[in-house]
Amino acid sequence: MEALEAIQNGAASKPIFSQDSCVVFTVLGASGDLAKKKIFPSLCNLFEKKILPPTCQIIGCARSSMTTQQLADKSNPFMKGKNKDVLTEFWKRVSYVSCGAYDKAEGFIKLSDKIEEFEKSHGGEKRFRLFYLALPPAVFIPVCTQLKNNCWIQSSTAECRVIVEKPFGKDLESSNQLSQAITALFNEQEIYRIDHYLGKEMVLNLMILRFGNELFRSVWNRERISCVVITFKEPFGTYGRGGYFDTNGIIRDVMQNHLLQILCLVAMERPVSVDASDIRDEKVKVLKFIKPLELDDVVLGQYVGNPEGPTEDSKLGYRDDPGVPNDSKTATYACAKLNIDNDRWAGVPFFMKCGKAMNERKAEIRIQFKDTPSDIFGSQCKRNELVIRVQPNEAVYCKMNVKSPGMSFEAEESELNLTYHERFQDMDLPDAYERLILDFILGTQTNFVRTDELAEAWRIFTPLLHKLDAGAKTPVHYPYGSRGVASADDFVRDSGFKFSGTYKWTAAKK
Repeated sequence: MEALEAIQNGAASKPIFSQDSCVVFTVLGASGDLAKKKIFPSLCNLFEKKILPPTCQIIGCARSSMTTQQLADKSNPFMKGKNKDVLTEFWKRVSYVSCGAYDKAEGFIKLSDKIEEFEKSHGGEKRFRLFYLALPPAVFIPVCTQLKNNCWIQSSTAECRVIVEKPFGKDLESSNQLSQAITALFNEQEIYRIDHYLGKEMVLNLMILRFGNELFRSVWNRERISCVVITFKEPFGTYGRGGYFDTNGIIRDVMQNHLLQILCLVAMERPVSVDASDIRDEKVKVLKFIKPLELDDVVLGQYVGNPEGPTEDSKLGYRDDPGVPNDSKTATYACAKLNIDNDRWAGVPFFMKCGKAMNERKAEIRIQFKDTPSDIFGSQCKRNELVIRVQPNEAVYCKMNVKSPGMSFEAEESELNLTYHERFQDMDLPDAYERLILDFILGTQTNFVRTDELAEAWRIFTPLLHKLDAGAKTPVHYPYGSRGVASADDFVRDSGFKFSGTYKWTAAKK
């Protein structure tokens, strides 16, 4: 309880849970992959750390007929490092309800009866009903309708909230339809659209890094910054889920949500406060300054098999998946250039790069500063860069020029380095889902996507996506395990990014 109170004191104006509060957390889609791999492990972590509210009861709900023990057996392999006693105590808090068809009232009446049964047995002056929709978008509306009609309560002593998973539509029109249907049922304060990248340590760090350090204030603008590159790489392909991926592509899967959210945090103005509404207001303002993307603003790629690849998967190309059409033009790699036409950023290109089946796993933000004026060192000095490494091995480092050690008076590149696992050796960095689920429980909306924010994001990408869906641009092939499309390097270089190739990272000696 002490751990929860400490977090509440930092996340809200006053603690919202007490022994007199009754909290029921329901996971809809409890039999699916997301629930067993992320949601139940995150809830178990919060329970083990004594952060989960002491009165919290968890209900798994899905169409499947199963027991609570069967649900535990599916989820336990993903509860990393948990001893048997912790798991036993955690699952005592969990029960399972089979709701049958998602568009029928009977199953949700049964769910409501289960919630009320716990509330009556516990008592308490305040009730919290929390619903996590770990479900495909096709059933969002029928499920939300049934929740509203059968499980929702509104009073001065009760609160209800719902988490909705991405994708939030396929374009602006479908997203607006989904948003209108959901907001007709719930108010904005009850809706939590989750983008798990907003729960990552280094993404959360952007606010304090920017607005808590005076040294960055005067250089965070077009006068000092040449360009910004936001990168996402995964070293594996889409085999086995190619059918799903082919209907979305890398832009919908990663760029329009994860990377654009990061861009907003990098580019936004200082908010009035750290309240959710103030922060999200500033993110929306940034998006409003970005024009819709055109075909010339993107470089696209699609991976092919590498005959010399080290694994069987790496020898397979994207179209080798049985679920992918042989003539598919779906991009598995994209590099896009966005311009923010406001006073701070006019003329500074923001690049977003993302791809599957690449040479490494990496997500980072790279802010490249302009060349030093009046260079007196014979062009030895390279551009400074501030790099925020989101994953793996979270770090913040600044590439800078220093005198080469020894008798010479030559410049070489080095870094000011904050690597988290070295600086904070005893710190356990929670998973992004763990953080966001706690925010949801506490009623903190800062790291969730608001309706107008979502609409602006789709406004930027929808015209481009419609053209790509119509086959207006053919992706360039790149081999599995490579850096991606070679022409993307020329694309960012021609727009102002300089790659010197002289910097070498040296790990600290233990």
